[in-house]
This record gives sequence, C-alpha cells and structure tokens, in this order.
Amino acid sequence: MSRPLLFLDVDGPLNPWAAEPERPEGYTTITVALHPGRALLVRLNPAHGPALLGLGYELCWATTWMDAANRWIAPVVGLPELPYVDFGAGLFALRPDGVHWKTEAIVAHAAGRPFAWVDDEQSGADTAYVRDTHPAPALLQQVDPATGLTPPDFTALADFASSLTR
Repeated sequence: MSRPLLFLDVDGPLNPWAAEPERPEGYTTITVALHPGRALLVRLNPAHGPALLGLGYELCWATTWMDAANRWIAPVVGLPELPYVDFGAGLFALRPDGVHWKTEAIVAHAAGRPFAWVDDEQSGADTAYVRDTHPAPALLQQVDPATGLTPPDFTALADFASSLTR
C-alpha cells in the first residue's frame, strides 16, 4: 500500500504570518523576492521539515508558492524537493459554493489516495466537498496562522496516518 499524501500550505502552517511582530521561538526569518520590488519576510522553523518527514507521508506542496516553495522554503525547513499541486487557472478563483479554490485541485491530485491537508483557510464547505467527492479517508487539519504547525497538529497528522494502517 502506498503512503498517504500530505498536502502542505506554506503561509499559515509553515510561515505563521499572523504571529506577533517578534519572531516565534525556534523560527528563522528569511527575505524572499518572489516578485521584483516586493520582498516578503517569511518565518520558518527548521525543525518542521524533519518532523514532517518522520510522519510517514508522501509530501506535496499545496500552496500559492507552487514550485517556488522548493527553492525558498524546502532548504530552510530541511525538506527535499517536493512535487506540488499546480493550481493553474484555478489559482485564487472564487467559488459560489464557498469551497476554497485549492480544494478541488487537491482532491484531483490525490486521485483517490488517502490524504491529509494542512492549511489555515479551510472551512466546513471544504470538509463537505472532500467527504462528498473523495473516496478515501482524508484529514483537513486547520492550522492557526498565528502559531503555525504546533505539537497537537503533528499528533493529529501522526494519528491519522497510523489509523490508515490498522
């Protein structure tokens, strides 16, 4: 049996953008120039990569950063180059049903495999969409963008992965 997928958002889970002005303990700050003349300060915890790799998932970026996460984020948090969900024309496209613009593409990318998705923008509409359209188990782990991934998030992810092997 293949490992479950873990879809990773950057801003919120890995970069706690809503944290207080001071950098959270254990985090480092990098300056990223994704667009000329518009530098972003990104806070990242180098311990997150090894912790994520130890969960037993196949990791995949699910972020507006798409492939840029491999250049800017992965090296700082200790992750290898990862595949990413290409949101294409769906990037930032609002849906009338309230489902997040990432959700349909994530379900399609999962292709029927069990998955967990960590993000700070999920809602009940996303949970219902996944439940109604995805045939395998899925965990939508809502992360507080003021704290990023925390020990309880890692525990929930580990528990979900272990529940798939029982």
